[in-house]
Amino acid sequence: MDESSIAMILFGSFLVLLVMGAPVTVALGVSAMASFIVLEENPIKLVQIAFTSVGSFPLMALPAFILAGALMEAAGISKRLVALAESFAGPFTGGISAAAVLACMFFGAISGSGPATTAAVGMLMIPAMVKRGYEKGYASAITASSGGLGIIIPPSIPMVIFGISAIGLAVPPEAIEQHGEFQSVSITKLFVAGVIPGLVVSCSLLLLNYIRCKKAGYLGTEGGWDFDQIGYAFKNGFWSILAPLVILGGIYSGFFTPTESAIVAIFYTLFVGVFIHRELSWNDIFRSLETTTWLSGRVLLILFTATVFGRLLVENQIPAIVAESMLSLTDNLYLIWVLIIGFLLFVGMFMETLAAIMILTPVLLPVTYSLGIDPVHFGIVMVCCLSIGFSTPPLGENLFVASGISNVSLEEVTAKALPFALMSALAVFVIAFFPELTLFLPAMLGY
Repeated sequence: MDESSIAMILFGSFLVLLVMGAPVTVALGVSAMASFIVLEENPIKLVQIAFTSVGSFPLMALPAFILAGALMEAAGISKRLVALAESFAGPFTGGISAAAVLACMFFGAISGSGPATTAAVGMLMIPAMVKRGYEKGYASAITASSGGLGIIIPPSIPMVIFGISAIGLAVPPEAIEQHGEFQSVSITKLFVAGVIPGLVVSCSLLLLNYIRCKKAGYLGTEGGWDFDQIGYAFKNGFWSILAPLVILGGIYSGFFTPTESAIVAIFYTLFVGVFIHRELSWNDIFRSLETTTWLSGRVLLILFTATVFGRLLVENQIPAIVAESMLSLTDNLYLIWVLIIGFLLFVGMFMETLAAIMILTPVLLPVTYSLGIDPVHFGIVMVCCLSIGFSTPPLGENLFVASGISNVSLEEVTAKALPFALMSALAVFVIAFFPELTLFLPAMLGY
């Protein structure tokens, strides 16, 4: 059977099952099994591939980072970071909403999850913005849009998943012959590379927020900055500020790996929550463990089936067909980037981020290799694109979270969030067209 027929079976059955309302895991598994049956291969192979997919050492970071994020919220670390960001609002136009963006950056550095960042920051910042005279819809929109920073600012769970997916893919020999050797992919390198792109996206949101707040008349405080309040917030949040510094500092200095840093984050949070803040109870710990178990199990189920799905794509040369099709349209690198980013933005609107990464990495990464695009650069662009999907309908998890917190209709929050999604998309094009933004920091640190 030819490759196009296998592609039709894989993607056709997958899309039909999604339309019928089947979970992503079921859709991936059934479409992969259907292909095995058509190819007359032993179905045991599906189980073997799925089992080996969880044998990766970097994957241990996944449940550890989820647990660390849940514990930090329970230990009071997240609310202290948000309070510190709020204290810097001051007399700036749109200062309090800008503080919400900064708070999402802070929390993103310890969470790695978009909806978790939106929930943690939104619970505190949305009421604070409304108190300052902001419309509830706008307050919800800026929080939902900034929540996507949770998966761009390292540590990032989607970056871990991309790294695991990319590490197992060999570089096509023709790409090496044409462009030379490519650098290897590692979780640490992705974390380092994500810092500047995360700042670029953050600055784009801050710029649009300033413009919209100025137009709407959302002014800052009349009395300037309250340095006593800033000092109190800094003193109260000192141990919270140290959390991202300990995690990222240890990774970037090479003192420990991302997987080890997640374990360090857990013990650091337990120490701060029990002995410093004294807010972490046994019930909080058990709830955090329950959350970690549920989220990790959900991700691993997707990983099982997505790995098999991706292996079938590679074995049947489907990525090569996609690459040939795209290159037949144009060989202009910038136009190819436009096609890839447009496709990822579209997929992000309809598909869960982790599933999209695991399905599309085996398809798109060989295409980027054939164009000479650095795999780390592509991984960051991919994560940035899919982060926008958190604040765009119909999936838009951050929109649902922010709407639930503010009790504003989903339609109103969505309408006010779309300009921020467009601004973030423009920032992604800047990141894609200027790879130095992604690759400068890893090169400077010797990766």
